[in-house]
Amino acid sequence: MKGVLDVYLGRRLAGRLTPDEHGLTTFAYDAEWLAAPDAVPLSHSMPLHSGVFGRNECRAFFAGVLPESGKRSLVARNLGVSANNDYALLERIGGDCAGAVTFIESGKPLPPEKGEYRLVRDAELEKLLLGLPGRPLMAGEAGVRLSLAGVQDKLAVRIIDGKVYLPLDGSPSSHILKPAIKEYPGVVQNEAFCMKLAQAVGLNVARVEVGRVGVVDYLCVERYDRSVGPAGLRREHQEDFCQALNVSPDNKYQAEGGPSLKDCFGLLREASSSPVRDLQAMLDAVIFNCLIGNDDAHGKNFSLLYGRDATGGRTVSLAPLYDLISTAQYENLSKAMAMKLGGESDSQKLSQVHFAKFAEDVGLTKPIVRTRVAELASATAKAIDGVSKELPEAKEIALAVSERTRMFLARVMR
Repeated sequence: MKGVLDVYLGRRLAGRLTPDEHGLTTFAYDAEWLAAPDAVPLSHSMPLHSGVFGRNECRAFFAGVLPESGKRSLVARNLGVSANNDYALLERIGGDCAGAVTFIESGKPLPPEKGEYRLVRDAELEKLLLGLPGRPLMAGEAGVRLSLAGVQDKLAVRIIDGKVYLPLDGSPSSHILKPAIKEYPGVVQNEAFCMKLAQAVGLNVARVEVGRVGVVDYLCVERYDRSVGPAGLRREHQEDFCQALNVSPDNKYQAEGGPSLKDCFGLLREASSSPVRDLQAMLDAVIFNCLIGNDDAHGKNFSLLYGRDATGGRTVSLAPLYDLISTAQYENLSKAMAMKLGGESDSQKLSQVHFAKFAEDVGLTKPIVRTRVAELASATAKAIDGVSKELPEAKEIALAVSERTRMFLARVMR
């Protein structure tokens, strides 16, 4: 049906997205989906019911799978559509998205479950990565329909036995490649170090490795929202906190009306299948971001991951952490934290008083927070040397994080 997009969750039709004459979208769940005993909502903010979700009720989720800011505008320009038209963008690039959602013109079939892929050799991969600033997500390339949120250049690929393949016709990708950015020297090593440091101290993070092709360094991120099934790659449902809280990606920062830490902890209490575990993991994430100087930890940098337990029951958990980077190393990036901690937005000014206020705000006990701050800061300081040896090119960021951690301990724990 022209003018309607079928919205699939995995390989099952969940509902339909319909635009009005102004390109504004509404969504309704499919009747058969609603009748299914194992039906689940697309979003925590869009519970199952037979009515129609208006633009204000559904835009946060659907716009949340699209690229943001300047990247969104470039994609739209390359496709010849309006940057403000979520529907037109999803129609053109909504084949392989974050999580398990896929957008197909109504009535058309899904791509084959096994997927279709094209081998990309090193020379072509280098060219593709170098071309991303002018052609984000390869938008407009024949056969390519992929969308990833965020403002950084990314390329979604399938990696099999060390070889890189380009997914075609909305086939699922297994990894995301994030090339170096000229304006931010060492950003690949920065993120690789921070991610591996988080893993070294016991945080649940996406797996990353540093790669190089030709003159291009890149970070290779294994997708946690993909798993291997009998027929090939299987998409796993997820959504970021802005989507779950019905917050537009345009307003992802707390200062612009985006989620606060109180909102994030409240979401986990309400949605998580294991809130005690996930609240602890979220606390660790907050502390670790302060330690490394990741001031850009906004609501879209945390996600819920949906799954099934051994009995087939639905599970909801805090997804592995991603986009951990020390933004404090770059003078031209804001030093204001995306979400205030205890009323303070400058991570360099945080003290014991702010963590005590933070504990009150998010409903944790002050002794638990204070103890965990000391434990995680100490563990991070001890793990830096080991991770630095694994990533010798990250020596500069390792020294900076080591000094920051030392000063943090002295200031917050005195």
